Amino acid sequence: MKKLINDPADVVVDALRGVAAAHPELRVDLENRIVVRGDAPVQSHVGVISGGGSGHEPLHGGFVGPGMLDAAVAGEVFTSPTPDQITAATTAVAGGAGVLHIVKNYTGDVLNFQLAAELADDEGIKVETVLVDDDVAVQDSLYTAGRRGTGGTVVVEKVSGALAATGADLDEVAAIGRRANQASRSFGIALTPCIVPAAGTPTFELGPDEIEIGIGIHGEPGRERRPIGPASELAAVATQAILDDGTLDRGDEALVIVNGMGGTPLIELYLVFGEVAKLLGDRGITVARRLVGNYVTSLEMSGFMLTLTKLDADLTRLWDAPVNTPGLHWGV
Repeated sequence: MKKLINDPADVVVDALRGVAAAHPELRVDLENRIVVRGDAPVQSHVGVISGGGSGHEPLHGGFVGPGMLDAAVAGEVFTSPTPDQITAATTAVAGGAGVLHIVKNYTGDVLNFQLAAELADDEGIKVETVLVDDDVAVQDSLYTAGRRGTGGTVVVEKVSGALAATGADLDEVAAIGRRANQASRSFGIALTPCIVPAAGTPTFELGPDEIEIGIGIHGEPGRERRPIGPASELAAVATQAILDDGTLDRGDEALVIVNGMGGTPLIELYLVFGEVAKLLGDRGITVARRLVGNYVTSLEMSGFMLTLTKLDADLTRLWDAPVNTPGLHWGV
């Protein structure tokens, strides 16, 4: 195992120290492993937080800042943060209008955020939860009951944070987050496994010419294992899997995210994006917004995750709204 780390047990805290040094506009609570926007809590505005296991950067800490998240909670690598951590983040961003929890659908995250919401309620903080379950690859996986929360998390965090920035109330912010989740579908393909620092061994094994179709962001098994094919074929597999789910149809406008899993060069991601754009164009679906790069990763895994979001006027406006975070930055 070759990684740029010190002690495997200290990876998360050491990385958060780096975040604090690189982004002085953010506050980093090393004890609770929380990244908070520097001006939080924003009074009379809904606080928006998310979090989960580390190893998916820039998700979630890289999306903290005006126009997106107010705070993010970092668990150990691929491990849910604790209820106490989540409660500390909730308290840190509570400005009197309530707090929205955005939770990826993994069993540990769901249970711990639920308990944290109950603890926050005991402190007089109203909490609403948006569950992200955009993955179409598998149902009821090793980590989850129902669909997994994957690339669509970026969309949910962006539009929820944008609406919260307008002063909308908690019910409205939760509703737009749920609408973004319902409009989003994702599908991932892995060319290689990844190595969790504490384990020192790959999360799964692939032969020299094998790929895993339909993986999650922790290296969970997908739909099938098969020999690698050309990028056009893999792009078609991911695109068709999403279209088969019935969210998008001819005449629709879509946000298209081709997301790297951490170890894929941009030249390959742009190549995949070109293939996806052609496939959607052939179906009469307009690529109205797009994003190419590493946004929801799985350590150093090679491969890609495709996310398609059916846009409407509200989702487009909120996606375009100004955002100023380490991971997304435009309009400011």
